[in-house]
Amino acid sequence: MTDLASLRTQHCQPRKGKDAGLSADDVRNTLAALPGWTADANGTQITKEFRFADYFRTMAFVNAVASIAHREDHHPDLEVHYDRCVVRYSTHDVGGLSLNDLICAAKVEDLRVPD
Repeated sequence: MTDLASLRTQHCQPRKGKDAGLSADDVRNTLAALPGWTADANGTQITKEFRFADYFRTMAFVNAVASIAHREDHHPDLEVHYDRCVVRYSTHDVGGLSLNDLICAAKVEDLRVPD
């Protein structure tokens, strides 16, 4: 599939239909470069939990993820708690995972939130 450095430089594109979805092999190969991200059993979403020292840092992270989502026009589901945030990506228009999900996950990996 695509390596992490390449994903970081790409931007999301409109993707619709099953043909725009990724194969299980593509997802598995790319997730190897995205530490801590996992695909669900159906291969329809990828998820990672991020932990923080406190609520302020969690919210700083959430706002940074929101900025990526706005810029890329691709929006994750976020589960926000006091000291952690669970990020889930999927592409509803393809009924599973697309390259957009991996691009955004790579961009989220680049976020640095101070301790």
